Amino acid sequence: MTSLWIAFGLTAFAGLSTGIGSLIAFFTKKTNPNFLAVSLGFSAGVMIYISLIEFLTQSKTSLSLHYGVYQGQWVSSLSFFVGIGMIWLIDSVIPSKNNLHEPH
Repeated sequence: MTSLWIAFGLTAFAGLSTGIGSLIAFFTKKTNPNFLAVSLGFSAGVMIYISLIEFLTQSKTSLSLHYGVYQGQWVSSLSFFVGIGMIWLIDSVIPSKNNLHEPH
């Protein structure tokens, strides 16, 4: 029963935090593009981090069942960093004029 209240409290805190953030944006008289860019970049980074860590823990669990605990964790971590390297390689191969994510 205690874990239910902890989960409820964390969910309520997350919802209230979102509401407080929207109130700050709603009552601001002037928009600062630099602050907006930093805020959006930070929130996107946090969401991506949480997603990747969730994938990493699930892959460690699954691979540990198949390969054993020690080797499964190594395979999972190595695969994670090889994936990051592949993303970097693909990003560096695509010309910047064709890459929609590069500023022009």
